[in-house]
Amino acid sequence: MRASKVVGSAILTIVASCHSFAQENWQSFRGPGSRGIATNQSIPTKWTATDNILWKRDVPGRGWSSPIVVDNQIIVTTVVNSSANEEAKKGLYFGGDRSKPPQSEHQWQVLCLDAMTGQPLWEKTVKQGIPEYPIHIKNSYASETPVSDGKNVYVYFGNVGVFCFDMLGNEVWRKEIAGNPMRAGWGTASSPVLHDDKLFMVNDNEKDSYLLALDKGTGQEIWRKERDEKSNWSTPYVWVNSKRTELVTAGTNGVRSYDLDGNELWSLKGMSSITIATPYVVDDMLIISSGYVLDSKRPLYAIRPGAAGDISVSGDETSNEFVVWSLPRSAPYNPSTIAIKDKLIVLYDRGALAGFGLKDGAKIIADQRIPEGRAFTASPWAIDDKLYCLNEDGVTFVYDLSDSEGQLELLSTNPLDSDDMSLATPAIANGKLYLRTDKRIYCIAEPVH
Repeated sequence: MRASKVVGSAILTIVASCHSFAQENWQSFRGPGSRGIATNQSIPTKWTATDNILWKRDVPGRGWSSPIVVDNQIIVTTVVNSSANEEAKKGLYFGGDRSKPPQSEHQWQVLCLDAMTGQPLWEKTVKQGIPEYPIHIKNSYASETPVSDGKNVYVYFGNVGVFCFDMLGNEVWRKEIAGNPMRAGWGTASSPVLHDDKLFMVNDNEKDSYLLALDKGTGQEIWRKERDEKSNWSTPYVWVNSKRTELVTAGTNGVRSYDLDGNELWSLKGMSSITIATPYVVDDMLIISSGYVLDSKRPLYAIRPGAAGDISVSGDETSNEFVVWSLPRSAPYNPSTIAIKDKLIVLYDRGALAGFGLKDGAKIIADQRIPEGRAFTASPWAIDDKLYCLNEDGVTFVYDLSDSEGQLELLSTNPLDSDDMSLATPAIANGKLYLRTDKRIYCIAEPVH
């Protein structure tokens, strides 16, 4: 896709139309508060590859980053291989490791689309060359979701660098990041987060793991904290709670929380051997999950603010002064959990749902299979009283949350094009659902009359 020339006044009109940077935008992975929840959005509960599709746009290359929405602009990343990408199978399987990177030329790109029409506004190539490290056959070289403060967009490509653009596509700054090997050559995925004037990133790898704070205006390093971790893929979370503001990181060796100067506040051991899901907060309580499918330890935790030191539960304990409750074998692997209507909903990778009480972790929704659900990697999302679960075949299952004691009622099953593969978590803004597959972006919305 060639970059389109856009009349300057048209883009200025888009930027000038910015008003409150709130629910109408979806500026980071999983949206406001990293919770995957939207309210007052009239998104359809039924669609097909043609029905209730406002537009769809082919996207070159491969990328599993989520789209973000800033006013009338969609930002998404991709990496274009000059040769054909190796086709991935769907579902959990062994044999996707690759010991060497591809030897073909790749282009790391940032794309900006008009949110109303899908038309390209601008396109930037930040690097061209041969990848330094391999990735798993199901991963991509563009799996980190961008983040925006409404003025600029911050794009991170693991083992490549961080790039800042204004909303017109002008490069503000760039910072190269030294590459490091990942477990079994699986590649990177942890997305950056913003807070005030700082951009935070976790880089957990096999050689030199660290937490990094950059000045968002210049890209200059503010501080760097070495981490006793190997490869992880969890996005950090800025927890503004009733006691203080913390930067929470989930890892294999444990959860660690830091102050905004990089000083460790507390830690929690007892995670599974691979950590992917993103922490988030509901009712001033931090929710953490780590559920590698081959481990016996797949814990869910609920943490209250104000902790210090090691707050790990010991022995058969499931709670302590700062751990409100924990469940040792209930977490999903790839998807993050979602908390809504006093319930913590868990979507498991192999196509099952369960629900727990937010106050005490009690099982309140029995395990139930998603009919023909197959494999799930994208995190679930909720719009008002509806739960949406997207599988790797591009099929979204919509459940009713308004009366969900015991079981969830399936409302609809919504397929896309038969050649789609879906691992990316969607974005929601301005009454539209933006769903990315391996080949295209769909804008799902009620028809305009």
